[in-house]
Amino acid sequence: MSGGGAESTAVAGKPRLGSGFNRFWLAAGLSGAGDGISLAAAPLMASKLTDDARLIAGVTMALTLPYVVFGIPAGVLVDRFDRRRSMAVVDFVRFGAVATFTLAVLLGQPSLALLYLVFFVIGTGETYFRNASQALVPSLVPREALMHANGRLVATQNATTQFIGPMAGAALFLVAAWLPFGVDAMTFLVSAVLLSTLRPAEQPEAFLAAPSPKGALKGLLGDMTTGAKWLWRHRLLRNLAAMAGSLNFVASGAMAVLVVYAHDTLGLNDFGYGALLAAEAAGAVLAAPFAPALVRRIGRDHALVVVAAAHVVAFLVLWLVPIWWTTVLAFFVAACGAVTWDVVVVALRQTLIPDRLQGRVNSAYRLVAWGAIPLGAGAAGVVSHAFGPPAVYGFGAAVMALVMVRMLVGARRRWITNALEAAA
Repeated sequence: MSGGGAESTAVAGKPRLGSGFNRFWLAAGLSGAGDGISLAAAPLMASKLTDDARLIAGVTMALTLPYVVFGIPAGVLVDRFDRRRSMAVVDFVRFGAVATFTLAVLLGQPSLALLYLVFFVIGTGETYFRNASQALVPSLVPREALMHANGRLVATQNATTQFIGPMAGAALFLVAAWLPFGVDAMTFLVSAVLLSTLRPAEQPEAFLAAPSPKGALKGLLGDMTTGAKWLWRHRLLRNLAAMAGSLNFVASGAMAVLVVYAHDTLGLNDFGYGALLAAEAAGAVLAAPFAPALVRRIGRDHALVVVAAAHVVAFLVLWLVPIWWTTVLAFFVAACGAVTWDVVVVALRQTLIPDRLQGRVNSAYRLVAWGAIPLGAGAAGVVSHAFGPPAVYGFGAAVMALVMVRMLVGARRRWITNALEAAA
């Protein structure tokens, strides 16, 4: 694979990742399983409280709006505080939020407002947790094992968040509406306990000396712009952030109205909706172990072209052929592409961004990439309400076709290969 010989060897040899990484991996898997349960149960709960597609899509907006509001400050905090301990605190807080909603459902007092609030809290924690998680991996494994470690994390997160979790969430919701949220709360609690047992990570050198109270505000504002300036000057990562934003815009819209698409267009019941989520996850789980091999074979540049093409095909099928089994295949193909994107781009960021800037640059990247998620969910709700759920996927196909053209231009210019060679 062009520009990635060290990582290719690591992947092929499957190096030992160490007990610290394994404990972190287990915590991430448990937390991801809980997320998957709630991500399936929350739209189902919302659909019982309202039949307005815009309000149902509001659940996704509430979950992802913090990516825009708190993305940059979260990156500063990732670089300022011990990443492992702060991640544990985040999961303790999320445990409390989901436990509160569980109690409300048990008492027969669920409401859309409370559901939005709880998912806003979960999303706020996720804004920090995901950033800290990716920044933490390079301190747990050697650089040559980054792609292998990320592949393992991606496979586990997709297996739990999108396969095991959604199937369990839909099934548990049929048993009792409170049950999936109660299980989610417990997974956050166990994850927090596991993270608390890890030894503290070393502080980045840039923050060994705490700022004086008088200069704290000035230093915080400066740190918030540092990552954005670094990202803007890095042409490759700046372009990838824009492409990721486009992909997330259409993908979040697709997921935001999926429950309406499943019920109204495909005629599926609640369990069938969970099965669609599981089909997407199955693609992600199966693709994760093979994505590094695909990248080695065709190169990182062309791998991202394949990602965009997979999404174009998937969205065309969802738009033009709304049948349950074609929908399963479409989500499977899109998930394979999404995993390949993660395996390539996350390792790139971990390699190209200096460790002391990981949190701040990643937060700037996520502001662009993840900031598009609530916008996509809101837009999908409006389009679905006006033209029907299939129209959302037709719009997504058009957007991803433009992304594919941009990726082709980048591949011809060997933008990823050249950036890695320059960094080396």
